[in-house]
Amino acid sequence: MPKIYLSPSTQDWNMYVTGSGSEEYNMNLLADALVPYLLSNGIQYQRNRPEMTAGSSIREANQGEYDLYLALHSNAAPEGRYGEERGIIAFYYPGSVGGQRAAELIAQELRKIYPLPNKVTTRPTTSLGEVRQPRFPSVLLEIGYHDNYSDATWLEGHWDAIAQQIARGLTEYFGLPFIYPMDPMQGTVSVSNGTLNLRDYPSSSGKVIANLPNGAAVTIYGEWNGWYVVHYGDQVGYAAAAYINT
Repeated sequence: MPKIYLSPSTQDWNMYVTGSGSEEYNMNLLADALVPYLLSNGIQYQRNRPEMTAGSSIREANQGEYDLYLALHSNAAPEGRYGEERGIIAFYYPGSVGGQRAAELIAQELRKIYPLPNKVTTRPTTSLGEVRQPRFPSVLLEIGYHDNYSDATWLEGHWDAIAQQIARGLTEYFGLPFIYPMDPMQGTVSVSNGTLNLRDYPSSSGKVIANLPNGAAVTIYGEWNGWYVVHYGDQVGYAAAAYINT
C-alpha cells in the first residue's frame, strides 16, 4: 500500500489576514482533515511536527521510504501586491514524472471546488526545497493566499472539502478507488480454515501482502464494494468484508 510523507507548513510567522492564526496553524487543520481520508483509503503516512522546520522534515522523510512527499502551504503575495493575489499552485520538480502527475491530478480535483478554477495551476520549480530535495516524487501545494481576505475565509470554511479533493487526487495517482471515511470499527477475522488474504487492491486479483489468521483483531477504516480497508499491526490493505465480524 502507498505511503506518503505529509508536511504541513511549519511557518508560524505567516499570519492569516482574518486573524485566525498562522499558516502553520491552519495547514495543520488541513492535515488533520486529510488524515481520515488517508486512513479510509489505505494510504499510510508519516507527518511532520510543528516544532520541525522544512529542512528537518525533508531530512526525516529522506531517512524513510515513501511514495510521495506532500507539503501543504498557503501563499502570500509579494511586497507591493499584498492582498491582491488569489489562486492555488501545485509545485513539482521539473523532470519528475511522478511529481508532475501527482500535482496535475490534485490540481484537477481542487479546480472542482475552488471559486476561481482557472487560477488553480501547476508549476515546475527548482527553488523550493520541499520539491527539490526529497528523494522521491514531491508536490508542494500553495492553497490560496492567506493575505487575501476572500481566499483566507474560503480556506477556513472548507478544510474538509479541500482535504477530500486532495485525497481524490492521491487515490487517482496511486490507482485506488476513493472511499469516504467512516468511524473506525474493531473487527475480528472469521475463517473456518486457513487465513484471510490482505490485499493491495479491493479485488481477488489484488496482490496478497499479508495473511490474517482466524481470530485476528483488525481496525476497519473504510468499506468499498464488499471489501474493508483494515489495519492489522503495521500492515494496511483490503480484506473481504464477509470474513470479518464487527
